[in-house]
Amino acid sequence: MGMRGMEEEEGVMANDFFWSYTDEPHASRRKQILSQYPQIKELFGPDPWAFLKITMTVLIQLWTATYLRDSGWLKILAVSYFFGSFLNHNLFLAIHELSHNLAFSTPSSNKWLGIFANLPIGVPMSVTFQKYHLEHHRYQGVDGMDMDIPSYAETLCVRNALTKSIWVIFQLFFYALRPLFLKPKPPGSWEFVNFAIQIALDFAMVYFFGWKSFAYMILSTFVGGGMHPMAGHFISEHYVFNPKQETYSYYGPLNLMTWSVGYHNEHHDFPRIAGSKLYKVKEIAPEYYEGLESYRSWSQVIYMYIMDCAVGPFSRMKRKPSTSAKKSE
Repeated sequence: MGMRGMEEEEGVMANDFFWSYTDEPHASRRKQILSQYPQIKELFGPDPWAFLKITMTVLIQLWTATYLRDSGWLKILAVSYFFGSFLNHNLFLAIHELSHNLAFSTPSSNKWLGIFANLPIGVPMSVTFQKYHLEHHRYQGVDGMDMDIPSYAETLCVRNALTKSIWVIFQLFFYALRPLFLKPKPPGSWEFVNFAIQIALDFAMVYFFGWKSFAYMILSTFVGGGMHPMAGHFISEHYVFNPKQETYSYYGPLNLMTWSVGYHNEHHDFPRIAGSKLYKVKEIAPEYYEGLESYRSWSQVIYMYIMDCAVGPFSRMKRKPSTSAKKSE
């Protein structure tokens, strides 16, 4: 693995990405693990409880929004941060799970459930997320293909603890807008369905319950994706704190509320395994994961990212498009 453009002096922020001249590590590790532990294939397939879990979360969040229709703004903000944010972030990651078709056996059923899971989030994103996220798996780190990597515009603006803090607060906007500017794709029929259903729900919420109910949903989405413990996974998954490693797992308690997205090395190795079973991969093949750096606190990851002068938006592994990125799906 080669690196270019990284400052050697400790405490100085990099002025270029980490550049790798090898394929992403997950395809080769998956092949090794399956050759040694073929029983892992038995874990492939949907989570039979996904529909129930998503339905309960959606209904609880929509009910909470209606309950708060006559509340004061301070109460709405507090409930948004300490309660609604956890539910909406759970639904973000339910949509992530559904992008891998891990609730039903047919892609269309997963898309419909994703559109349903999208409802309390307030902004239509489920179908578009799937289009770009699967490319993140197929072309991890490939320049111009993996929209999970910060843009050069972001690297110019985010240079110190203050601007990193602002970026963290607004990181959902960067994730949402980055692909639209860097790699726009024409919307398909599913995206129009997602948009129409979401806007109808938003309009109904305002019409029947008022702006405060709708504001609760939007605030839950915004704060849940910003300076929030659960949002630490955005940074922990692929930001390079160790130049020898480009994907990191988290083994803390918030996995219970995030579809086990913290098992991120395991997820990239086996994207066809539902989050509820990812822990079994580490149990079956521990020698492949125990030697890798991992985290126990997403809040600590956010703190490290902001306060470490040497870490910033350039702290990501990149590879040239000519480097053959093996498909993960």
